Amino acid sequence: MALPALLSLPLLLLLLPPLPLLPRAATPLEPVPGPVPGDPPLPAQSPDALFAAGAEAYTRGDWPTVVLQMERALRARAAVRSRLVRCRLLCANGTAGPAEGTGPQLEPVLRDLLFFRGLLRRAACLRGCGPAAPTRYRLGDELEREFSKRSPYNYLQVAYFKVRHRHRERERPRGEVPRSFLIPPQSEFRLGVRFYTEEQPAAAILHLEKALEEYFVADAECRALCEGPYDYEGYNYLEYNADLFQAITDHYMQVLSCKQGCVTELASPPGQDKPLEDFLPSHFNYLQFAYYNNGNYEKAIECAKTYLLFFPNDEVMNQNLAYYTAVLGENLAGPIRPREEIQAYHQRSLMEKELLFFSYDVFGIPFVDPDTWTPEEVIPKRLREKQKVERETAARISEEIGNLMKEIETLVEEKAKESADMSKFIREGGPLVYEGASVTMNSKALNGSQRVVVDGVLSAEECWELQRLTNAAASAGDGYRGKTSPHTPSETFYGVTVLKALKLGQEGKVPLQSAYLYYNVTEKVRHMMESYFRLEVPLHFSYSHLVCRTAIDEKQEGRSDNSHEVHVDNCILNAEALVCLKEPPAYTFRDYSAILYLNGDFEGGAFYFTELDAKTETAEVQPQCGRALGFSSGLENPHGVKAVTKGQRCAIALWFTLDPRHSERERVQADDLVKMLFGAEEGGLLQETEPQQDPPAALALGKDEL
Repeated sequence: MALPALLSLPLLLLLLPPLPLLPRAATPLEPVPGPVPGDPPLPAQSPDALFAAGAEAYTRGDWPTVVLQMERALRARAAVRSRLVRCRLLCANGTAGPAEGTGPQLEPVLRDLLFFRGLLRRAACLRGCGPAAPTRYRLGDELEREFSKRSPYNYLQVAYFKVRHRHRERERPRGEVPRSFLIPPQSEFRLGVRFYTEEQPAAAILHLEKALEEYFVADAECRALCEGPYDYEGYNYLEYNADLFQAITDHYMQVLSCKQGCVTELASPPGQDKPLEDFLPSHFNYLQFAYYNNGNYEKAIECAKTYLLFFPNDEVMNQNLAYYTAVLGENLAGPIRPREEIQAYHQRSLMEKELLFFSYDVFGIPFVDPDTWTPEEVIPKRLREKQKVERETAARISEEIGNLMKEIETLVEEKAKESADMSKFIREGGPLVYEGASVTMNSKALNGSQRVVVDGVLSAEECWELQRLTNAAASAGDGYRGKTSPHTPSETFYGVTVLKALKLGQEGKVPLQSAYLYYNVTEKVRHMMESYFRLEVPLHFSYSHLVCRTAIDEKQEGRSDNSHEVHVDNCILNAEALVCLKEPPAYTFRDYSAILYLNGDFEGGAFYFTELDAKTETAEVQPQCGRALGFSSGLENPHGVKAVTKGQRCAIALWFTLDPRHSERERVQADDLVKMLFGAEEGGLLQETEPQQDPPAALALGKDEL
């Protein structure tokens, strides 16, 4: 299978030897023509302009204009996407097939050249797929997400009601999505299921078969749209450095992951958080019984066998198949095979999953399987074991949560007057699991929720060792695109990531044990956060770095700014409107944050929480060696850092996510490097203690004790 165009044409031409070295029998390399005439015309106005006009009309309450502009926006986007999909599919079909002269007799270098020859032809074809004025019709990532979430339909549903299209609402049960808002496969599927439940098998078969046809059309279109530019995470492109095959791997795995994601996209009705589970296989579950009720045993057997491709051990379906076979006769039932197009789909999907799981295991490229039917053997053994440990950890934490909830019920009965505050503070307060660490301030003492200060996380010697590591290994501005003063011109900012420290230690440029200590203490903080906040699923590192802020002496006079202005870690804070928008460029996937301080011998630099107005201070934390501050990353915890006016303030900043898809790729590489360097000793610097049976810290501590 030829890969999509992953690299720019000029780069590939520089990398490849001259093409005349190919066998004489090969057809000369010529540009592949772009899309043939007959494409639908591009809309007069771009989708984003129409969407903006509709949204603006919505704020004015101009409902007829909302309907007009949003419907135009949907049609315009459909036209642009249709042209792009048609062109990409034409290019895929026009350049498909085995390369000329391929075979075992060719040298590997010639096979590579022939492979890239096909790649170049496809890239040349794809260059013609964009509109003549691409910047006018290309949607930004944020607006593309709005269309993907079918946000225009939310505007339309309100607008239809306001302009007295009341019949649309009266005909539909409350909460049901209008058929016109569904993609074609979902619309036909729902009709088929409705006729199935009404015991009209002939009508059910008609609509379910139509749904299958439309599903594969929509699937092909969705997959074609995945073959776009490489999507860098945040500012990673500034440090991205990969050779030819690693670059191809990174991009192709992203494309494959997107294509697997089409399963979720096609099964996600608008207005619902979760997709329909096993959407494609369920068609055949309904069809096998509908065909049986319609007296067509051949088709019933075909659909049952097709369903069993996905769930071969399904007891009920195997019983149904045995019954249909007995009625029809083994001689007639035996030759009936599952549907060919589904066998091809199933085989392709398994091959893609195998590649994606392999890249997850070897390269640390995260992949979340959208299907429940994937056989266990497709997942590498090491990855299966890791997932098993995570599930066991989640189960253990869930059990602790259950025990805690029983305690809460008892406390609520005893102290009814405190019931309003109970849910806020009782959930946290789990054991810290490390000897020497103790809670100094909890959420109640910090006047908020999901907040904790823990002392004794590091010794004085460890703090000093990590400070030396920072100053020896750090790059100016690391973590903030190389800027030495990213937050204020009155301070310099230096940092080093875990992976970089380990690599420098491996090269002998910094003490390796110091880098190992850095790695271990970040794991220590992660475990404490999971346990103290009693999380039901594991935390994953989203980003982490060891940073030092140093006051610039000559720039302190008359200073009125902060070292880091008040902000929220996973949303964009609008202090004037008292809202926090959870949308890019904010790191919306971050769930918990932590800071481990290394020193307190400086002036200023206190951490503080505020209300959403970014002015009303609710709590302040003074840094000191071995003190860790943890809190949830949402709008409940706006925070900032006061100006460092003298000296150097050093700390390890950590952000965590509950979503494994957003786990830090560098962390996976750091884990592998630690295993290689230290083997079975991994984690040896951290000594966990047995969980203590003390009451939750939130209850044991009062303000007078802090």
